[in-house]
Amino acid sequence: MGAPMAGHLIKAGYKLRIFSRTRAKVEPLLAAGAEWADSPAAAAEGADVAFAMVAFPKDVEEVFLGSKGFLAAKHPPKIVVDMGTSPPGLTRRIAEAAAPKGVGALDAPVSGGDIGARNATLSIMVGGEVRDFEAVKPLFECLGKTIVHQGPAGAGQLCKMVNQILVANSMVGACEAMVAAKATGLDPERMLQSVSTGAAGSWTLSNLVPRMLRGDWAPGFHAALLAKDLQIAVDEMKAVGHALPGLEVTERLYRRLDELGHGGMGTQGLLKVWAEVLGEQKLP
Repeated sequence: MGAPMAGHLIKAGYKLRIFSRTRAKVEPLLAAGAEWADSPAAAAEGADVAFAMVAFPKDVEEVFLGSKGFLAAKHPPKIVVDMGTSPPGLTRRIAEAAAPKGVGALDAPVSGGDIGARNATLSIMVGGEVRDFEAVKPLFECLGKTIVHQGPAGAGQLCKMVNQILVANSMVGACEAMVAAKATGLDPERMLQSVSTGAAGSWTLSNLVPRMLRGDWAPGFHAALLAKDLQIAVDEMKAVGHALPGLEVTERLYRRLDELGHGGMGTQGLLKVWAEVLGEQKLP
C-alpha cells in the first residue's frame, strides 16, 4: 500500500526520499523522481514529515526508535507519522520519545485496502496533537477521502482496532452466508445480488465476496496482517478489562487460517477455514 500512497505525494508535487528493505519494489517511484535513502534515518534527515508504512510492531519500532530509525537522524524530521497498524502503547512510546527532540508524532492508520491506496480514497484515522494533525492534513488529503482526528497519541490506532473488529466479524458472517447458500441449494451469485444492496449490505459483500466466489484469493490486505491486528485488539481489550466474545472467536479463526499456511491470501481467504471442516466441494 505504501508504494501507491507515495506515488500520490509525488504526483501532488512533493519531494520524497524513500527507504525500503527491497529497493526493487520502489524502482517505479525512483523513476518518478523520488530520491533513494539507505536507511529510515537517512530518509527522515531534515524532512518536514517522515511517513512509515510497515507491517509488524517490531518493524515499526525499528523504523521509529532503532539506531537507524527516524528519531536517530542527525536533524530529525519535524513530524513522524505511523500509517501502519500498531499497538496503541507502542504509538504512545514513539510520541514520548519524539517530544524531547521537538518532533511531533502522529499515528494515522488507514482503511480501504489496496483499492483505497491506489485510488487515494483511504479512510485515515489520526491520533496526536491537533497542531501536528493540521500541519500534515494537506498530505493526508493526497492519500484519502475521509480524514478524522480521533484524539491524542494512540487514538488513531484505537479507532483502527475498532475498524478491524468490524472488518473481521463481517467476513465471518460473509463466509457463513456463502456456506449456508451452497448448503441450501441457492445460487450464491444470485443470492449476493439480493442481499448486498439491502440491510445486510457491506464493503465486504460488495468488494471481497465476489473475489471469494471467483476463487480469487489475492491479497488486498494479507490475512496474516489481519490476524496480527486482531491479536492487538484482543490484548487491548484485556488491558481495559473487557471481553468481546465475537472478537475472540474471529481472532482464533484468522489465526487458524495463518496456521493452515494461507496467511498470504487476502482476508477473503477465511473461507478456507470452513473448507478445512467441510471440504472444498461443499463451498461455493
